[in-house]
Amino acid sequence: MIARFMVLVTVAAGVTAVAPPASARPAPIDWRPCAADKDAQCADLTLPVDWSEPSGATFTLAVARRAAPESTRIGTLIFGPGGPGDSGVRRVVTGQSRFSDELRSRFDIVSFDPRGVGGSNPIKCPTKVPAPAVLKDQAEFDATRKANREFWDACRVLTGPVFDHADTGSTVRDLDALRAALGERSLTFHGSSYGTLLGELYAERYPGRVRAMVLESVVDHSQDTRGFLTTQAWALQDSFDAFVAWCDTTEACVLHGEDVRSIWAQQMARADDGTLGVSAFELAANAHDALRKPNYPALATFIDGLRDGGTASPASQRPVQAVFCADWSLPVRNYREYQRLLRAAAAEAPDVRLPAATFGLSDCLGWPKPVASPQHVLHVRTRTPLLLINARHDPATGYNWATEVARQLGRHGVLLTYAGAGHGSYGSTCMRSAVDAYLISAALPAPGTVCPAA
Repeated sequence: MIARFMVLVTVAAGVTAVAPPASARPAPIDWRPCAADKDAQCADLTLPVDWSEPSGATFTLAVARRAAPESTRIGTLIFGPGGPGDSGVRRVVTGQSRFSDELRSRFDIVSFDPRGVGGSNPIKCPTKVPAPAVLKDQAEFDATRKANREFWDACRVLTGPVFDHADTGSTVRDLDALRAALGERSLTFHGSSYGTLLGELYAERYPGRVRAMVLESVVDHSQDTRGFLTTQAWALQDSFDAFVAWCDTTEACVLHGEDVRSIWAQQMARADDGTLGVSAFELAANAHDALRKPNYPALATFIDGLRDGGTASPASQRPVQAVFCADWSLPVRNYREYQRLLRAAAAEAPDVRLPAATFGLSDCLGWPKPVASPQHVLHVRTRTPLLLINARHDPATGYNWATEVARQLGRHGVLLTYAGAGHGSYGSTCMRSAVDAYLISAALPAPGTVCPAA
């Protein structure tokens, strides 16, 4: 699923009840040098908390840009950060090399902290021990649901009205307001991982305002609870299969010439009987982290070390994500249904069993209904097709998600495949060239184009 989850911050920006400007077009942005890097520019944009009440409470959207030289500039490229919970401002200030020199010479690179994140009225919550990633019985199921509801209520009080409007559907309206404030008649956009959901929903709501849109590491927001879990399980298993194939054919793998699946199964059995120090889910989560980079040699060395008596570290503690729960309706009625869902996922992933995204079910138990931006099949009708790019073996946003979103888009989308592995696919020369050509001149690669693994 989603690439990684950011810890909920502990300081909330103030929300005011001052009405936004009456004009339909926001005032031009007042840029200032960013504190962390004077070559980057930062600004705040005042926007409604609830877009259905534009004269109600407001919050400030934190924005940053790196300007292109005027002699070569053709417009603005807005980057949609992932997560959910990534800071787009930080990406612009510290990660300017994310895009090629060619793109940075042609576009101002702009991004923002989505509402509820970083400098944009961050969600404030009390300290909470995360819910168990894998629930063990009905009592734990009930206790988790109750604790989550109490937690969300506390977050709402501490955060203010933005808490109930932190969904990606609301951020779509923010993105369009940012486009207008930048003076751009249409949107040039590159979304990464969870940022692809923002792009998808924007293209659906404002098809006539899309100039060019790249969706890198594609989120399929049409899956129900079972589909969400099983497609994520398939993606992790697919990435693990690619790793095993690499070990089988690569002498540099420390497990080359051995039965990698058997060795892995022995470590999963140790996790089950308590002699490994971590659960089977946490062991698979360690593999997920290595496959996401991807770092096959490190994963092979890790497994080899376990075989020789080493122990695994617990997976990184994940925080509860209000944005995720506001976007995904993942209802589970009781522990019996929950068990059926886990069995279905494990059937898709015989080696790794459960995907890292399993915790999404327990974390969102008790979320207030209705979900603000629930899943649905996309209905996009843009003049310029969207460009989807995805690695063939991605444990976080699997290739199965990319092909399904491409199917939903039909002639309004083209999928460019990176034959390699990992979460993210813009890095290779072939992929960069194709993406840059599309963003600069709307030149699409031929359908079915595959860039070789670098």
